[in-house]
Amino acid sequence: MTKSAYISDKIRTPVGRYGGTLAHVRPDDLSACFIKKLLARNSYINPSQIEDVVFGAATQAGEGNRHVARMALLLAGLPVEIGGVTVNRSGLQAIKDASRGVFNGDGECYIAVGVESMSRSPFVMTKADDPFSRKAKIHDTSLGWRFVNSKLSKLYHPYSMGKTA
Repeated sequence: MTKSAYISDKIRTPVGRYGGTLAHVRPDDLSACFIKKLLARNSYINPSQIEDVVFGAATQAGEGNRHVARMALLLAGLPVEIGGVTVNRSGLQAIKDASRGVFNGDGECYIAVGVESMSRSPFVMTKADDPFSRKAKIHDTSLGWRFVNSKLSKLYHPYSMGKTA
């Protein structure tokens, strides 16, 4: 018997500009609002029936880095027994993973989300190579590669992932 997975509802949060109106809103807070709104619109869903909350977050940094799916579902008031998983890809990947869970019989109800907040991405400092070193390296986590492995950068251009000449 073939199982089917269906998208029963969708919500699109506002799209902001870098440093714009949404710049002061944490990605976990914005996602929690999304989950609350989704459940309010679909009151027939008993939250305890949700198998998993799957988040796609391609650029995980700052507040969106520490398992944003779990943080958002807890902030939304979902039961602690519900699982959360954050995949280092897009929201489309989250939908694919959730539907795969339905196909495999792992659960019948999932929430799949995509989340990013480039305005909230922090500057970070790498650990020093030597004890008590004063050679701090600062990286902007909103763009491009961070903490580049020099072996990989010799093989690929860091922004296009195309082979180097």
